[in-house]
Amino acid sequence: MALDKIEQLFSEQLLEKDKAGVAKRNEQIITGIEAAANGYGPRYYLAGEQGKAFLRMNSNSYLGLSNHSEVINAEAKAAELFGTGPGAVRFISGTYQPHIDLEQKLAKFHDREAAMLFSSAYAAMVAVLPQLITEDTLVISDGLNHNCIINAIRLSKAAKKVLYAHLDFNELKQILKLNKGLFKRVCIVTDGVFSMRGDVAALDEISPICQQYESAYEQGVIIVVDDSHGVGAFGKTGRGTEEVTETKADVLISTLGKAFAVNGGYVVSSAKVIAYLRETAPLYIFSNPITPAEAAAALKAVQILDSVEGGLKLERLTYLSKQLREGLLQAGYETLPGEHPIVPVLIRDTKKTASLVEFLFANQILATGLNYPVVPKGQEEIRLQVSADHTAKDIAYLLGCLSGFN
Repeated sequence: MALDKIEQLFSEQLLEKDKAGVAKRNEQIITGIEAAANGYGPRYYLAGEQGKAFLRMNSNSYLGLSNHSEVINAEAKAAELFGTGPGAVRFISGTYQPHIDLEQKLAKFHDREAAMLFSSAYAAMVAVLPQLITEDTLVISDGLNHNCIINAIRLSKAAKKVLYAHLDFNELKQILKLNKGLFKRVCIVTDGVFSMRGDVAALDEISPICQQYESAYEQGVIIVVDDSHGVGAFGKTGRGTEEVTETKADVLISTLGKAFAVNGGYVVSSAKVIAYLRETAPLYIFSNPITPAEAAAALKAVQILDSVEGGLKLERLTYLSKQLREGLLQAGYETLPGEHPIVPVLIRDTKKTASLVEFLFANQILATGLNYPVVPKGQEEIRLQVSADHTAKDIAYLLGCLSGFN
């Protein structure tokens, strides 16, 4: 058969991934959820692990809204009214009222003129960023940016692409200085909260640097931020990195699939920028949107965040994250300071990282190990993620298990 030779090649490459411990295809399958009880948060059942209920410490659902009755009811009601899918792309009768309602709410939430939805934040970045980059554009990217940013830059027609060392804004300044007058436009792109470490891009430092060199580039300097791990999980009102740094990006991309507990991504900016993107972003023009029901569920999730209940959830998230960080230090583990619910446990060794993940699994805790080449050598870690669904007893149980690891 025509695939025989290439399948052999693929098999060899898969074996290499297995040996390196970076394979991702052997997925754990969640078969059920046990509701919170006795002071503990929800537990999850997995295929092949009969009768075992797991504490989930690797979920992006920071606010615990995926099982919120109001979110579920909003999705169910919209599905009954509009059906299960949009049936077309946006410009061919695929736009439903829930899409418009959600876009308007997201624009208002982020204090922007306009917003537009995508099927995911990854799709949003890959669709949007190349439209902001021309053959006369210098692209400058943080060295630890997410894979979606890396691939979006690869798809662009940038005149030049430069990385600066992670959060090294002195290097960023030097790059802008050295390239003065050589390009018409500069596009600086960064994660807001970095997904591997939970550290934050200081937009309040980046923005003044850009303003300093704005006049040196004919079409200016644009700051694009992906704050998928920040929005809904960080800041007093959940507005993420922009709120914490008190500084806005020119173009902000985020997700509905983490704190807002649904599917989809979005971009917010000025009305003119969004109008331009509606005409040029291929993954918006030629790909179906999220379903009307998902849009309705996401709208309810944003409304909950923007309420007293949402404020209480954020306070709980901050408290539990602090409890975990302090407990890790007391147990002799290395972590990074901060308030974000991504709490890395820096192991700095591939084999020990894998062993700790297995140990936690044996104690019915789901956690994600990050090894080279996902992270640089010497930066191997366990990424723990706190949710507002967790309780103090959950964190205490996790810390007790970690204290017993040798």
